Amino acid sequence: MILNYSYYFWNQALNAELCNKIINHGNSLKEEVGKTGGNVKDLTDDEKKKLLTGHRNSNVAWINEQWLYDILNPYVAEANKKAGWNYEYDFVEPIQFTKYKLNQYYNWHCDSDFQVMDRPNEPNLHGKIRKLSAIVLLSDRSDYVGGDLKFDIRNNPEGCNIINVNETTKGSIIVFPSFIWHKVYPVTWGNRYSLVAWYIGRPFK
Repeated sequence: MILNYSYYFWNQALNAELCNKIINHGNSLKEEVGKTGGNVKDLTDDEKKKLLTGHRNSNVAWINEQWLYDILNPYVAEANKKAGWNYEYDFVEPIQFTKYKLNQYYNWHCDSDFQVMDRPNEPNLHGKIRKLSAIVLLSDRSDYVGGDLKFDIRNNPEGCNIINVNETTKGSIIVFPSFIWHKVYPVTWGNRYSLVAWYIGRPFK
């Protein structure tokens, strides 16, 4: 699929004080090993780490509070309109507070593979797919080394497959279609904090 915009970017959308508030709140929540795909809810943290070896190594906590949705939702709506995607969505999953510590990373992946969610006991999710993803960069570039976020823009008409997103500014927001491939390179010093939110709806027609 060829897009006019593969992602939409705001530099320093959130101020440092708000970013620090979110970091402090995220760090106060229960932390777990980040997972990717599949059903791993019954696995121990050690079993999850073994399963994910080579693909993902990060820690996460979950935030499901209205004040944070109130901050993110207008940016996602604006990106969806201005980028010309105009995707229909009707629900937001709990927001992931992600921690990349020393040597942690997330290899190439996409947030949606167009497979509908099979969750009959969760009507807000069942039969839907992730359509838009939003990332909030909470850490300043001086807080960590490595941890670059990159997108692989397949079928890019400009012929450039890898796009390196500018992460120098704390509080930047990036919105992109959930089928876009992306990765976070290993952090070699410090801690990199971010938020990730997924906006979902009925499958594309």
